[in-house]
Amino acid sequence: MITPATNRRSMPAAACDCHVHVIGSREQYPMMADRHYTPGLAPLAALRAHMKALGIERTVIVQPSVYGTDNRCMLNSLDRLQGVGRGVAVLPDDVSSRELREMHARGVRGVRINLESSGLRDIDAAGALLNRWAARVADLGWHLQLYADSSVVSVLAEELARLPTRTVLDHFGLVAMDPRSATTDMLADLLRTGRVSVKLSAPYRLSSPELAGQWAQIFLQISSEAVLWGSDWPHTARQAERGALEVSAYRKITTEELSTSLNAWLPTSALRQRVLVDNPASLYGF
Repeated sequence: MITPATNRRSMPAAACDCHVHVIGSREQYPMMADRHYTPGLAPLAALRAHMKALGIERTVIVQPSVYGTDNRCMLNSLDRLQGVGRGVAVLPDDVSSRELREMHARGVRGVRINLESSGLRDIDAAGALLNRWAARVADLGWHLQLYADSSVVSVLAEELARLPTRTVLDHFGLVAMDPRSATTDMLADLLRTGRVSVKLSAPYRLSSPELAGQWAQIFLQISSEAVLWGSDWPHTARQAERGALEVSAYRKITTEELSTSLNAWLPTSALRQRVLVDNPASLYGF
């Protein structure tokens, strides 16, 4: 295991992990009854330990699907982080402008649009969803965080480039093919607009995780200003043998593994400064 001190030496000051989740006690933060899986406890104290081990000073808490539109766990965690955290919420259709402003004051800077978990493949409906939320949060300077397969992103590409907000593609944009495919050209065009970013996170969610390093290099060559990094801590997973309401164990991803992949994807101090500090500061308003 890499020690915290060793990790800190490889991290620039104010480095940010742009994709984590916090899972509180079910007594205080009940999960949705119709959830697809049940994660175990992953409290703020454990997140702080994760950050310390990696030498990370800032973080972005992403609302997990199991809480639906109940953002209390994320918001309360942001309050306790006292400025070093930002949030990405999942919102109900009837959220008021006042509620959005209150969330902004507590550190929320984006709305997550989860097409992958919901299985939404109706492109017209997806486009309408993106446009509706972009119109609601543009004045706040928020972004949309899109969790969708690259095939869906490809069809929505022109729509994404026209939105009044920036868009972040979750988990390598869920690229499902060899980097030599036409998907590369589509993603390159999007990243070069300056309106779309991609997050190097959760390589285990790709159809071929070993391609993550190749895609990271491609994204950085296209536009290092359009790349973010996230650990996806605490690495949620749905165990096939477990029912939706039974607790599924987290993936066993060590600090050493995270640090190794991070250093492989961002081999220079200049890239680490850009991806871990400058880009998150610009997007999340640190």
